[in-house]
Amino acid sequence: MTRQVNNSPNIVHENMKMGSDGESDQASGTSSDEVQSPTGVCLRNRGNRRISAEDLNKRLSLPADIRIPDGYLEKLQLTSPSFDQPLSRRSRRASLSEIGFGKLETYIKLDKLGEGTYATVFKGRSKLTDNLVALKEIRLEHEEGAPCTAIREVSLLKDLKHANIVTLHDIIHTDKSLTLVFEYLDKDLKQYMDDCGNILSMQNVKIFLFQILRGLAYCHRRKVLHRDLKPQNLLINDRGELKLADFGLARAKSVPTKTYSNEVVTLWYRPPDVLLGSSEYSTQIDMWGVGCIFYEMAAGRPLFPGSTVEDELHLIFRLLGTPTEDTWPGVSSMDEFKSYKFPKYKTQPLINHAPRLDTDGVDLLLSFLKYESKKRMSADEAMRQPYFRSLGLRALALPENISLFTLKEVQLQRDPGYRSSNFPESGEWSPPRVSVSATM
Repeated sequence: MTRQVNNSPNIVHENMKMGSDGESDQASGTSSDEVQSPTGVCLRNRGNRRISAEDLNKRLSLPADIRIPDGYLEKLQLTSPSFDQPLSRRSRRASLSEIGFGKLETYIKLDKLGEGTYATVFKGRSKLTDNLVALKEIRLEHEEGAPCTAIREVSLLKDLKHANIVTLHDIIHTDKSLTLVFEYLDKDLKQYMDDCGNILSMQNVKIFLFQILRGLAYCHRRKVLHRDLKPQNLLINDRGELKLADFGLARAKSVPTKTYSNEVVTLWYRPPDVLLGSSEYSTQIDMWGVGCIFYEMAAGRPLFPGSTVEDELHLIFRLLGTPTEDTWPGVSSMDEFKSYKFPKYKTQPLINHAPRLDTDGVDLLLSFLKYESKKRMSADEAMRQPYFRSLGLRALALPENISLFTLKEVQLQRDPGYRSSNFPESGEWSPPRVSVSATM
Protein backbone atom coordinates (compact mmCIF):
# COMPACT_ATOMS: atom_id res chain seq x y z
CA MET A 1 0.00 0.00 0.00
CA THR A 2 1.38 3.40 -0.98
CA ARG A 3 1.30 6.07 1.69
CA GLN A 4 -0.53 9.27 0.73
CA VAL A 5 1.87 12.20 1.00
CA ASN A 6 0.90 15.74 1.95
CA ASN A 7 2.42 18.51 -0.14
CA SER A 8 3.23 21.44 2.09
CA PRO A 9 4.07 24.73 0.34
CA ASN A 10 6.00 25.97 3.39
CA ILE A 11 9.69 26.39 2.55
CA VAL A 12 12.61 27.71 4.55
CA HIS A 13 14.60 30.02 2.27
CA GLU A 14 17.87 29.45 4.07
CA ASN A 15 20.08 26.74 2.67
CA MET A 16 20.92 25.41 6.13
CA LYS A 17 23.94 23.25 6.66
CA MET A 18 22.89 20.52 9.04
CA GLY A 19 25.07 18.01 10.83
CA SER A 20 24.26 14.45 11.78
CA ASP A 21 23.46 15.63 15.30
CA GLY A 22 20.59 17.75 13.97
CA GLU A 23 22.25 21.09 14.72
CA SER A 24 22.81 23.74 12.07
CA ASP A 25 26.08 25.66 12.05
CA GLN A 26 23.99 28.77 12.69
CA ALA A 27 22.28 27.24 15.72
CA SER A 28 24.33 29.18 18.23
CA GLY A 29 25.91 32.57 18.41
CA THR A 30 28.95 30.89 19.92
CA SER A 31 31.57 29.18 17.83
CA SER A 32 30.88 25.45 17.58
CA ASP A 33 34.33 24.76 19.04
CA GLU A 34 33.33 26.67 22.15
CA VAL A 35 30.01 24.90 22.69
CA GLN A 36 30.31 21.77 24.76
CA SER A 37 27.97 18.93 23.89
CA PRO A 38 25.49 18.16 26.67
CA THR A 39 26.30 14.50 26.07
CA GLY A 40 30.04 15.05 26.40
CA VAL A 41 31.60 12.84 29.05
CA CYS A 42 35.01 13.73 30.42
CA LEU A 43 36.87 10.43 30.65
CA ARG A 44 40.15 10.50 32.57
CA ASN A 45 42.70 8.27 30.88
CA ARG A 46 44.67 7.17 33.94
CA GLY A 47 48.04 5.80 32.99
CA ASN A 48 47.86 3.67 29.88
CA ARG A 49 44.24 2.50 30.23
CA ARG A 50 42.97 1.52 26.82
CA ILE A 51 39.94 3.24 25.35
CA SER A 52 37.16 0.68 24.96
CA ALA A 53 34.12 0.56 22.70
CA GLU A 54 32.05 1.15 25.85
CA ASP A 55 34.00 4.35 26.55
CA LEU A 56 33.33 5.55 23.01
CA ASN A 57 29.64 4.64 23.10
CA LYS A 58 29.18 6.55 26.35
CA ARG A 59 31.07 9.60 25.13
CA LEU A 60 29.17 9.86 21.85
CA SER A 61 25.82 8.46 23.07
CA LEU A 62 25.98 5.61 20.56
CA PRO A 63 23.77 2.50 20.54
CA ALA A 64 25.31 -0.50 22.28
CA ASP A 65 25.26 -2.63 19.11
CA ILE A 66 27.22 -0.14 16.97
CA ARG A 67 30.01 -1.55 14.82
CA ILE A 68 33.10 0.58 15.39
CA PRO A 69 35.24 0.75 12.20
CA ASP A 70 38.40 -1.37 12.21
CA GLY A 71 41.36 0.51 13.65
CA TYR A 72 39.27 3.41 14.96
CA LEU A 73 39.85 2.67 18.65
CA GLU A 74 43.59 2.24 18.04
CA LYS A 75 43.63 5.63 16.34
CA LEU A 76 41.86 7.20 19.32
CA GLN A 77 44.35 5.60 21.67
CA LEU A 78 47.15 7.55 19.97
CA THR A 79 45.25 10.80 20.55
CA SER A 80 44.09 9.93 24.07
CA PRO A 81 44.99 13.34 25.58
CA SER A 82 42.23 14.97 23.49
CA PHE A 83 39.88 12.12 24.41
CA ASP A 84 40.15 13.26 28.03
CA GLN A 85 38.77 16.73 27.23
CA PRO A 86 35.08 17.76 27.16
CA LEU A 87 33.64 17.32 23.68
CA SER A 88 32.81 20.32 21.49
CA ARG A 89 29.99 20.18 18.93
CA ARG A 90 32.43 20.22 16.03
CA SER A 91 34.58 17.47 17.56
CA ARG A 92 31.53 15.31 18.16
CA ARG A 93 30.44 15.75 14.54
CA ALA A 94 33.89 14.82 13.31
CA SER A 95 33.92 11.68 15.46
CA LEU A 96 30.46 10.63 14.31
CA SER A 97 31.44 11.21 10.69
CA GLU A 98 34.56 9.05 11.03
CA ILE A 99 32.43 6.22 12.41
CA GLY A 100 30.02 6.54 9.49
CA PHE A 101 27.17 8.75 10.64
CA GLY A 102 25.93 11.44 8.28
CA LYS A 103 26.97 9.46 5.19
CA LEU A 104 24.67 7.98 2.55
CA GLU A 105 27.00 5.02 1.97
CA THR A 106 26.37 3.88 5.55
CA TYR A 107 22.82 2.83 4.62
CA ILE A 108 21.59 0.33 2.04
CA LYS A 109 18.29 1.22 0.35
CA LEU A 110 15.84 -1.65 0.08
CA ASP A 111 12.16 -1.09 -0.79
CA LYS A 112 10.45 2.20 -1.59
CA LEU A 113 7.65 2.74 0.93
CA GLY A 114 6.08 6.03 -0.13
CA GLU A 115 6.66 9.05 -2.38
CA GLY A 116 5.46 12.62 -2.59
CA THR A 117 6.40 16.01 -3.97
CA TYR A 118 9.06 16.72 -1.35
CA ALA A 119 9.97 13.35 0.16
CA THR A 120 10.43 9.67 -0.59
CA VAL A 121 10.59 7.04 2.13
CA PHE A 122 12.67 3.87 1.75
CA LYS A 123 13.10 0.81 3.87
CA GLY A 124 16.84 0.43 4.45
CA ARG A 125 19.53 -1.27 6.45
CA SER A 126 22.31 0.32 8.51
CA LYS A 127 25.82 -1.00 7.94
CA LEU A 128 26.71 0.25 11.42
CA THR A 129 24.24 -1.98 13.28
CA ASP A 130 22.79 -4.28 10.58
CA ASN A 131 19.34 -3.14 11.77
CA LEU A 132 16.48 -2.08 9.50
CA VAL A 133 15.88 1.66 9.23
CA ALA A 134 13.44 3.99 7.49
CA LEU A 135 15.10 6.54 5.20
CA LYS A 136 13.06 9.70 4.67
CA GLU A 137 14.73 11.40 1.70
CA ILE A 138 13.72 15.04 1.29
CA ARG A 139 14.61 16.67 -2.01
CA LEU A 140 16.18 20.11 -1.75
CA GLU A 141 15.64 22.94 -4.20
CA HIS A 142 18.85 24.91 -4.74
CA GLU A 143 17.32 28.34 -4.19
CA GLU A 144 14.81 27.37 -1.52
CA GLY A 145 16.66 24.99 0.79
CA ALA A 146 14.89 22.50 3.07
CA PRO A 147 11.12 22.54 3.66
CA CYS A 148 10.34 24.05 7.06
CA THR A 149 8.46 20.90 8.07
CA ALA A 150 11.71 18.93 7.74
CA ILE A 151 13.69 21.40 9.83
CA ARG A 152 10.91 21.48 12.41
CA GLU A 153 10.80 17.68 12.57
CA VAL A 154 14.56 17.44 13.02
CA SER A 155 14.77 20.16 15.65
CA LEU A 156 12.04 18.57 17.74
CA LEU A 157 12.85 14.88 17.35
CA LYS A 158 16.53 15.22 18.24
CA ASP A 159 15.41 16.32 21.73
CA LEU A 160 12.52 13.86 22.16
CA LYS A 161 13.82 10.57 23.57
CA HIS A 162 11.03 8.28 24.71
CA ALA A 163 9.98 4.66 24.32
CA ASN A 164 6.75 5.79 22.61
CA ILE A 165 8.26 8.30 20.19
CA VAL A 166 9.98 7.21 16.98
CA THR A 167 13.77 7.54 17.22
CA LEU A 168 15.70 9.72 14.79
CA HIS A 169 19.01 7.89 14.35
CA ASP A 170 20.87 10.02 11.84
CA ILE A 171 20.69 13.01 9.49
CA ILE A 172 22.44 13.09 6.12
CA HIS A 173 22.75 16.44 4.37
CA THR A 174 23.93 16.70 0.76
CA ASP A 175 23.51 19.39 -1.88
CA LYS A 176 20.52 17.55 -3.35
CA SER A 177 18.76 16.01 -0.38
CA LEU A 178 18.24 15.86 3.36
CA THR A 179 17.79 12.26 4.56
CA LEU A 180 16.35 11.51 7.99
CA VAL A 181 17.17 8.03 9.29
CA PHE A 182 14.51 6.63 11.62
CA GLU A 183 14.14 3.38 13.45
CA TYR A 184 12.08 0.96 11.38
CA LEU A 185 8.66 -0.19 12.55
CA ASP A 186 6.56 -2.79 10.79
CA LYS A 187 3.36 -0.87 10.16
CA ASP A 188 1.17 1.99 11.28
CA LEU A 189 -2.02 1.75 13.34
CA LYS A 190 -4.22 2.13 10.24
CA GLN A 191 -2.53 -0.85 8.60
CA TYR A 192 -2.72 -2.80 11.86
CA MET A 193 -6.48 -2.20 12.03
CA ASP A 194 -6.89 -3.16 8.36
CA ASP A 195 -5.04 -6.44 9.00
CA CYS A 196 -7.38 -7.14 11.90
CA GLY A 197 -10.47 -6.56 9.81
CA ASN A 198 -11.01 -3.55 12.10
CA ILE A 199 -11.87 -5.86 15.02
CA LEU A 200 -9.21 -5.36 17.68
CA SER A 201 -8.99 -7.10 21.03
CA MET A 202 -10.23 -4.63 23.65
CA GLN A 203 -7.11 -5.44 25.70
CA ASN A 204 -4.98 -4.36 22.74
CA VAL A 205 -7.03 -1.16 22.36
CA LYS A 206 -6.22 -0.37 25.98
CA ILE A 207 -2.49 -1.09 25.54
CA PHE A 208 -2.23 0.98 22.36
CA LEU A 209 -4.15 3.90 23.89
CA PHE A 210 -1.96 3.89 26.99
CA GLN A 211 1.16 4.07 24.81
CA ILE A 212 -0.28 6.97 22.81
CA LEU A 213 -0.93 8.81 26.07
CA ARG A 214 2.57 7.99 27.39
CA GLY A 215 4.22 9.51 24.34
CA LEU A 216 1.91 12.53 24.31
CA ALA A 217 2.32 13.21 28.04
CA TYR A 218 6.09 13.31 27.48
CA CYS A 219 5.68 15.75 24.56
CA HIS A 220 3.22 17.94 26.41
CA ARG A 221 5.45 18.18 29.49
CA ARG A 222 8.01 19.66 27.11
CA LYS A 223 5.42 22.01 25.58
CA VAL A 224 5.51 20.19 22.23
CA LEU A 225 2.20 19.92 20.34
CA HIS A 226 2.04 17.12 17.77
CA ARG A 227 -0.87 18.68 15.81
CA ASP A 228 -1.34 15.76 13.41
CA LEU A 229 -2.44 12.73 15.40
CA LYS A 230 -4.07 10.06 13.26
CA PRO A 231 -3.68 6.28 12.89
CA GLN A 232 -1.26 6.71 9.97
CA ASN A 233 1.16 8.63 12.22
CA LEU A 234 1.22 5.99 14.96
CA LEU A 235 3.77 3.26 14.19
CA ILE A 236 3.73 -0.26 15.64
CA ASN A 237 6.51 -2.86 15.70
CA ASP A 238 6.27 -6.63 15.91
CA ARG A 239 6.31 -6.47 19.72
CA GLY A 240 3.26 -4.23 19.86
CA GLU A 241 5.20 -1.13 20.85
CA LEU A 242 3.44 1.97 19.52
CA LYS A 243 5.35 5.16 18.74
CA LEU A 244 4.30 8.68 17.76
CA ALA A 245 5.75 9.65 14.39
CA ASP A 246 5.70 12.40 11.77
CA PHE A 247 6.39 15.60 13.70
CA GLY A 248 6.34 17.74 10.55
CA LEU A 249 3.39 19.77 11.84
CA ALA A 250 4.48 19.75 15.48
CA ARG A 251 5.26 22.98 17.31
CA ALA A 252 7.06 23.85 20.50
CA LYS A 253 4.79 26.04 22.62
CA SER A 254 7.16 27.72 25.03
CA VAL A 255 5.14 30.92 25.47
CA PRO A 256 1.47 31.80 24.89
CA THR A 257 0.85 32.90 21.32
CA LYS A 258 -2.01 33.66 18.98
CA THR A 259 -0.02 33.02 15.83
CA TYR A 260 -0.66 29.29 15.39
CA SER A 261 -2.28 28.10 12.19
CA ASN A 262 -5.74 26.56 12.24
CA GLU A 263 -4.84 24.60 9.09
CA VAL A 264 -3.51 21.72 11.16
CA VAL A 265 -4.61 18.21 12.04
CA THR A 266 -6.17 15.93 9.44
CA LEU A 267 -9.88 16.82 9.11
CA TRP A 268 -11.32 13.70 10.79
CA TYR A 269 -9.22 14.28 13.93
CA ARG A 270 -9.43 18.10 14.12
CA PRO A 271 -11.21 19.55 17.19
CA PRO A 272 -14.31 21.73 16.73
CA ASP A 273 -12.67 24.89 18.10
CA VAL A 274 -9.96 24.66 15.42
CA LEU A 275 -12.56 23.75 12.75
CA LEU A 276 -14.32 27.01 13.66
CA GLY A 277 -11.14 29.00 13.11
CA SER A 278 -9.50 29.15 16.53
CA SER A 279 -5.73 29.58 16.49
CA GLU A 280 -5.43 29.96 20.26
CA TYR A 281 -4.77 26.44 21.42
CA SER A 282 -2.38 24.43 23.51
CA THR A 283 -1.81 20.75 24.26
CA GLN A 284 -5.57 20.11 24.25
CA ILE A 285 -5.53 20.20 20.44
CA ASP A 286 -4.00 16.71 20.52
CA MET A 287 -6.46 15.28 23.05
CA TRP A 288 -9.49 15.53 20.75
CA GLY A 289 -7.57 13.43 18.20
CA VAL A 290 -6.78 10.88 20.93
CA GLY A 291 -10.52 10.51 21.54
CA CYS A 292 -11.22 9.99 17.84
CA ILE A 293 -8.48 7.36 17.58
CA PHE A 294 -9.67 5.63 20.76
CA TYR A 295 -13.17 5.32 19.30
CA GLU A 296 -11.82 4.12 15.94
CA MET A 297 -9.86 1.31 17.60
CA ALA A 298 -12.83 0.26 19.74
CA ALA A 299 -15.59 0.56 17.12
CA GLY A 300 -13.64 -0.37 13.98
CA ARG A 301 -14.61 2.75 12.05
CA PRO A 302 -13.73 6.47 12.09
CA LEU A 303 -15.76 8.60 14.48
CA PHE A 304 -16.19 11.75 12.37
CA PRO A 305 -15.27 10.98 8.71
CA GLY A 306 -16.26 14.36 7.27
CA SER A 307 -15.53 15.44 3.70
CA THR A 308 -15.46 19.21 4.37
CA VAL A 309 -15.15 21.43 7.43
CA GLU A 310 -18.92 21.99 7.49
CA ASP A 311 -19.62 18.26 7.07
CA GLU A 312 -17.15 17.47 9.86
CA LEU A 313 -18.91 19.88 12.22
CA HIS A 314 -22.31 18.41 11.34
CA LEU A 315 -21.07 14.91 12.21
CA ILE A 316 -19.65 16.12 15.54
CA PHE A 317 -22.79 18.05 16.52
CA ARG A 318 -25.08 15.21 15.40
CA LEU A 319 -23.42 12.89 17.94
CA LEU A 320 -22.47 15.25 20.77
CA GLY A 321 -25.31 17.74 20.34
CA THR A 322 -25.19 21.21 18.80
CA PRO A 323 -23.25 23.35 21.29
CA THR A 324 -24.96 26.08 23.27
CA GLU A 325 -23.69 28.72 25.66
CA ASP A 326 -24.23 26.20 28.45
CA THR A 327 -22.11 23.47 26.85
CA TRP A 328 -19.60 25.79 25.16
CA PRO A 329 -19.49 29.36 26.54
CA GLY A 330 -18.80 31.88 23.79
CA VAL A 331 -19.77 29.64 20.87
CA SER A 332 -22.79 31.74 19.89
CA SER A 333 -20.56 34.75 19.24
CA MET A 334 -18.22 32.88 16.88
CA ASP A 335 -18.64 34.23 13.34
CA GLU A 336 -17.94 30.84 11.74
CA PHE A 337 -20.49 29.10 13.97
CA LYS A 338 -23.16 31.69 13.21
CA SER A 339 -22.52 31.52 9.46
CA TYR A 340 -23.24 27.79 9.22
CA LYS A 341 -26.71 27.94 10.89
CA PHE A 342 -26.51 24.41 12.30
CA PRO A 343 -29.69 22.50 13.22
CA LYS A 344 -30.23 21.92 16.94
CA TYR A 345 -29.04 18.33 17.23
CA LYS A 346 -29.60 16.44 20.50
CA THR A 347 -26.82 14.54 22.26
CA GLN A 348 -26.78 10.80 21.53
CA PRO A 349 -25.63 8.13 24.04
CA LEU A 350 -22.08 7.27 23.06
CA ILE A 351 -22.44 3.68 24.26
CA ASN A 352 -24.87 3.06 21.37
CA HIS A 353 -22.05 3.79 18.94
CA ALA A 354 -19.24 1.99 20.78
CA PRO A 355 -20.94 -0.98 22.50
CA ARG A 356 -17.65 -2.81 23.10
CA LEU A 357 -16.45 -0.11 25.50
CA ASP A 358 -17.17 -0.58 29.20
CA THR A 359 -18.38 2.24 31.45
CA ASP A 360 -14.83 3.34 32.32
CA GLY A 361 -13.95 3.39 28.62
CA VAL A 362 -16.97 5.51 27.68
CA ASP A 363 -16.22 7.95 30.51
CA LEU A 364 -12.63 8.29 29.32
CA LEU A 365 -13.70 8.77 25.71
CA LEU A 366 -16.12 11.53 26.69
CA SER A 367 -13.37 13.27 28.68
CA PHE A 368 -11.44 13.78 25.43
CA LEU A 369 -14.43 14.94 23.35
CA LYS A 370 -15.17 18.19 25.19
CA TYR A 371 -16.18 21.26 23.19
CA GLU A 372 -14.26 23.59 25.50
CA SER A 373 -10.62 22.71 24.91
CA LYS A 374 -9.56 23.57 28.47
CA LYS A 375 -11.97 20.91 29.80
CA ARG A 376 -10.41 18.06 27.79
CA MET A 377 -8.51 15.64 30.01
CA SER A 378 -4.73 15.82 29.72
CA ALA A 379 -2.65 12.83 28.62
CA ASP A 380 -0.98 12.60 32.00
CA GLU A 381 -4.29 12.58 33.88
CA ALA A 382 -5.87 10.14 31.44
CA MET A 383 -3.24 7.47 32.16
CA ARG A 384 -4.38 7.47 35.80
CA GLN A 385 -8.05 6.78 35.05
CA PRO A 386 -9.85 3.58 36.14
CA TYR A 387 -9.95 2.34 32.53
CA PHE A 388 -6.24 1.47 32.78
CA ARG A 389 -6.41 -0.13 36.23
CA SER A 390 -5.81 -3.62 34.77
CA LEU A 391 -2.38 -2.54 33.48
CA GLY A 392 -1.20 -2.11 37.07
CA LEU A 393 0.44 0.76 38.92
CA ARG A 394 3.91 -0.13 37.61
CA ALA A 395 2.85 1.07 34.16
CA LEU A 396 2.74 4.62 35.54
CA ALA A 397 6.20 4.42 37.12
CA LEU A 398 8.19 3.25 34.09
CA PRO A 399 11.23 5.32 33.11
CA GLU A 400 10.68 7.33 29.93
CA ASN A 401 12.94 5.16 27.77
CA ILE A 402 11.56 1.80 28.97
CA SER A 403 8.93 -0.11 26.98
CA LEU A 404 5.54 -0.89 28.50
CA PHE A 405 6.11 -4.49 27.45
CA THR A 406 8.88 -4.95 30.00
CA LEU A 407 5.99 -5.52 32.43
CA LYS A 408 4.88 -9.17 32.52
CA GLU A 409 1.30 -8.12 33.18
CA VAL A 410 1.18 -6.26 29.84
CA GLN A 411 0.70 -8.63 26.91
CA LEU A 412 -1.11 -8.30 23.60
CA GLN A 413 -3.98 -10.67 22.93
CA ARG A 414 -4.93 -12.24 19.66
CA ASP A 415 -7.16 -9.84 17.71
CA PRO A 416 -10.49 -11.48 16.78
CA GLY A 417 -10.33 -10.30 13.19
CA TYR A 418 -6.65 -11.02 12.51
CA ARG A 419 -6.16 -12.83 9.21
CA SER A 420 -3.08 -14.85 10.09
CA SER A 421 -2.83 -17.77 12.50
CA ASN A 422 0.76 -16.80 13.28
CA PHE A 423 0.05 -13.80 15.51
CA PRO A 424 0.55 -13.31 18.37
CA GLU A 425 1.85 -16.74 19.30
CA SER A 426 4.89 -16.74 17.00
CA GLY A 427 5.23 -12.98 16.73
CA GLU A 428 5.06 -13.07 12.92
CA TRP A 429 3.21 -10.39 11.05
CA SER A 430 2.13 -9.93 7.47
CA PRO A 431 4.79 -8.22 5.29
CA PRO A 432 5.34 -4.60 6.37
CA ARG A 433 4.27 -1.96 3.90
CA VAL A 434 5.45 1.34 5.30
CA SER A 435 7.13 2.53 8.45
CA VAL A 436 7.20 6.30 8.54
CA SER A 437 5.10 8.89 6.78
CA ALA A 438 6.50 10.78 3.82
CA THR A 439 4.58 13.89 4.84
CA MET A 440 6.31 17.05 3.79
